[in-house]
Amino acid sequence: MTLPSSPPKAPPNGPAAPDRIERADAALSLYHLLDPQVLANPYPLFCRLREEDPVHWDLYLHAWVVTRYADVLEVLHSFSANRTPTPEQLSAMGLSELNPIAQVMVRQMLFLDAAAHTRLRGLASKAFTPARVETLRAHIREIGGGLLDQIERRGSTMEVIADLADPLPAIVTAELLGVPASDHQKLKNWSANFAEMLGNFQHNPERTPLVLRTVEEMTAYFREAVAEIKAHPREGLIHSMLTAELDGDRLTEEEIIANVIVTMVGGQETTTNLIGNGLLTLLRHPAEMRRLTDDLSLIPSAIEEMLRFEPPSQHTARLAPEDRELGGKLIRKRQAVIAVMAAANRDPERFPDPDRFDIGRPDNRHLAFGYAAHFCFGAPLARAEGQIAFEMMLSRFKNIRLEPQTLAWRNNLGLRGLTSLRVSFDSERAGVSGATEGGSRCQ
Repeated sequence: MTLPSSPPKAPPNGPAAPDRIERADAALSLYHLLDPQVLANPYPLFCRLREEDPVHWDLYLHAWVVTRYADVLEVLHSFSANRTPTPEQLSAMGLSELNPIAQVMVRQMLFLDAAAHTRLRGLASKAFTPARVETLRAHIREIGGGLLDQIERRGSTMEVIADLADPLPAIVTAELLGVPASDHQKLKNWSANFAEMLGNFQHNPERTPLVLRTVEEMTAYFREAVAEIKAHPREGLIHSMLTAELDGDRLTEEEIIANVIVTMVGGQETTTNLIGNGLLTLLRHPAEMRRLTDDLSLIPSAIEEMLRFEPPSQHTARLAPEDRELGGKLIRKRQAVIAVMAAANRDPERFPDPDRFDIGRPDNRHLAFGYAAHFCFGAPLARAEGQIAFEMMLSRFKNIRLEPQTLAWRNNLGLRGLTSLRVSFDSERAGVSGATEGGSRCQ
């Protein structure tokens, strides 16, 4: 379990700051992500791990780090997701103040194995189908159009995250759940706080009060929403979960609340990061930007390449279900394993020329949404929002270009996204400014 967190302090007897990963003798560790320069471009680190020690024991994190595509598939398929301590276990460790967080997380399907996961997923999936997403497409377009109208009225610049990437999925998620769209900013703030806890490596007591308050407020909010929707049914995920039934089995109120929370967080953070990361990547690859603006039918393929090349979710943790051999290493039962999907997505054994951004890449079975039983069931919605956002942006805003700025990545080591992204645009179709394309291996 990753508890309320911020980047870990230097380990005992370790360096005060990470060695620069460019040094050939720098110790391999995901700990280097604490260096802002490495976080800005983690792919050389992932490349070194994949090439030098693809199943690596990370001395700083006390976990195995797995980076090859085939090995990441194996971890996601057969290792245990049940990694959240129970309230009783936390109390025994003297961490009872964290029990309210654990009480929510132990009920979330993200942290459950079969058969508990199969049961929850089967019931929840009845409320979150691709068909339901297709009915939302027109409404997503309406919401996105309103946001772009506001941007255009203000002039010829856009702060992509604040103006579009944050509010679009927040409003869509509120309406999908069946809660007031006017609450979208509140949902977004809760989502960001909870996501930071999920995305970082270890517990930091300084973050505990904020995350405890977030969990308390979210739980109270959704408990009230469940009661309201029970009394006055209205369309949405909460109502669908309340009425979902499978062989006489139904979700409890606590299960509904816990899984509405994880759905809300996953739905917002993934889409926000997809839009921000994706647009930055296009701006850094002008030829691909021109290719896409000239042929918007490539947008579905381009979204998949954005997800592969700069995935919103970079890694996830599992536990070994028993003693297992992987990549020639013996992993002991219940040892932690970090599966780095972002490294697997650039494995040359699976993706030809993996560091090349190609919006027409064929056979693009990336791992941005996970794999197997825990494949993100919100993926159809994230794809739809991304496709619509880029189609509308590229149709309405011509010659999109980066404004002078220092890019800053969110202080979240697992969920990759920008804190802001300023661009300008005009009504003329012209070349797009940006950084140079490509990059050599492990650079």
